[in-house]
Amino acid sequence: MGHRGARTRSAAGRSGARTLEHAGGRGAMTHTPLAVQQQALLKALGLARDDEAFAWLASTATIDTQPTSLRGITAYRTNANALAARALQGAFPVVAQLVGDANFDALARTLWRSDPPVRGDVAQWGGHLPAHIEALPQLCRDAPYLADVARVEWQLHCAATAADSTVDMQSLALLAECDPGDIGLHLAPGTAIVNSTHPVVSVIQAHGGQASAMALAAQHLRDHVAQTAVVWRSGLAPQLRAAAPGEADFLRALQEKRSLGDSLDAAAGLDFPSWLAGAVQSGLLTGAAPLLNDSMENT
Repeated sequence: MGHRGARTRSAAGRSGARTLEHAGGRGAMTHTPLAVQQQALLKALGLARDDEAFAWLASTATIDTQPTSLRGITAYRTNANALAARALQGAFPVVAQLVGDANFDALARTLWRSDPPVRGDVAQWGGHLPAHIEALPQLCRDAPYLADVARVEWQLHCAATAADSTVDMQSLALLAECDPGDIGLHLAPGTAIVNSTHPVVSVIQAHGGQASAMALAAQHLRDHVAQTAVVWRSGLAPQLRAAAPGEADFLRALQEKRSLGDSLDAAAGLDFPSWLAGAVQSGLLTGAAPLLNDSMENT
């Protein structure tokens, strides 16, 4: 199942990057190198008051102190909260729906202040949101699955910009020709495994709009179903599904560049023939290679 929202993420990234480049208006910045300007500006946006922000920027010689420059920085700080929410919503659309607009805006503001972006592209910001949620006891009590949903969504966000890949069908002949201890398997770019004690996959898929998926997620929440999420990129879209029995241990072993034989030994309960067919069809598995081949990489 492709994860909806990749296009939104890309748009948020372009918008965020462009906004940072024009912060403060024309002429507001001094001749300080661009990277230093951006870092100083990002820190200033995280400060609580305008006077603190101006003092910080002046101390780093990032801006001049003309009224027009200060007005430009004030206007940008006013817009920073909205920028933070838009950027974060591009990466965490389901979290945003679960908590509602007002609560999500508050999450974005507090995350921006405690963990501001360190790069000009705001689309790359937000990886610490799961830990930020876990530090809020009331939110965790109200929605104990929320932090894990955020972890899965961040992996989906990262997978959306992972490298392109194609399945090397010819290399899969090695599965029949070689001993499992002598070969390894390639996984698709962006492959990630997220363990959870909550039905995180069902919750995320429920927000695709299908009534049956929503009913299933509600039932899984009532039954306290635990799910491990498998994330990868196939074609142009990130993919998400719940791990099969033994699959999470199998994929982790492959990511550690262990042989197919060792990976199977680590994966108690995995139905490998069934997994293999589905993994090739879905693009999760992209090929095989001898372990002694220097080109062997699990991505």
